[in-house]
Amino acid sequence: MNTLGHCRSEIVDAVHAQFQQMDQVIFAGATHRPGQLVAKELLRIAPEGLHKVFFSDNGSTAVEVGLKMALQFWFNQGCAHKKRFVALRHSYHGDTFGAMSVSEPSPFNSPFPLAGFPVSYLDPPVAGRVTPESVCEQVTALCSQYDDIAGFIYEPMVQGAGGMHMQNPVALEKMLETFRSHGVLCIADEVMTGFGRTGKMFASMYTSVQPDIMCVAKGLSGGTFPIAATLASEKIYEVFHHEDRQKAFFHGHSFTGNPLGCAAALASMKLLQSSETLASIEMISSMNQRFLEGFRDAPGREAFKDVRACGTILACEVDTVNQPSGYFNHLRDEIESFFLDRLIFARPLGNVVYLLPPYCSEQGQIYAFYDSVVALGESLLRKKSV
Repeated sequence: MNTLGHCRSEIVDAVHAQFQQMDQVIFAGATHRPGQLVAKELLRIAPEGLHKVFFSDNGSTAVEVGLKMALQFWFNQGCAHKKRFVALRHSYHGDTFGAMSVSEPSPFNSPFPLAGFPVSYLDPPVAGRVTPESVCEQVTALCSQYDDIAGFIYEPMVQGAGGMHMQNPVALEKMLETFRSHGVLCIADEVMTGFGRTGKMFASMYTSVQPDIMCVAKGLSGGTFPIAATLASEKIYEVFHHEDRQKAFFHGHSFTGNPLGCAAALASMKLLQSSETLASIEMISSMNQRFLEGFRDAPGREAFKDVRACGTILACEVDTVNQPSGYFNHLRDEIESFFLDRLIFARPLGNVVYLLPPYCSEQGQIYAFYDSVVALGESLLRKKSV
């Protein structure tokens, strides 16, 4: 969640200065300079084709906004039957009802009646498991079966809470291209992957086909303030820009576009684009790749089913043989304790331990994580042989 480190003076000072001017105003029928500046800067660094910004306050609500935009996009054009969404297996998009509804069924959302719209699931375009051709066939078959698809929502390149599954950008591009050819809106959930995590500013930049709607949060303020945004193309916006007020997008929260959050976001985006931060992102990404190469022959490697990386994100999946991978895998507590003993808060996803470091991390801190991964593998192999 935290991309730039805790208590960065640049962000603290920016928020303090904003506190002296204006702390909060409802962002409806009014605007303010911090919000305007954040929208302008977001659009400048965002993938091509995104022209409008709608503020909210966290990742789940950014996704809710994106889903509602897609549904009303069709409703405003007389296509109210288009209520179906397509999502990826292993997907996780948040804890509010709409976001839960497009996440793969799991213990996270099973206690709740997720009514409202139907959802179909596709296999993610994971490297080594699918081909661009098979992806195209899957999407074409689904679009031929259903004429009510409103949108396709996806986490580009890396699926976070679902297990840090990493994708083949060529297959992902083919998936987006095929959906687009069938008139389906593409909604990128960049809440986790945005703002440099995958090595690029946004994970959507790994493909030439860009989303119609993109959801961001977390890294927008460097992880310091609850501020989020949903970006949309001009095509989306024009359907709501109408003399008939009933076609307006009626969505908003009291703290939408909060000036203090906007001040934090402006300072965070400036820091993110500094030569120092960009060099750190490149350093961590390169270190991850070198670790992958060297880990092939490292002691303890056989304890892992897979080790993978995308930019600053590294995921190490322990092979539990008779138990499926996932958040509730029995190894979670054991792995967490193992890393805490080494003063590392790993927060594993079941049997998947991952590195998601702030960009201010030093090389020695990154190496300490790598050494702990090797030690974990050796420890698990010793227990297995007993």
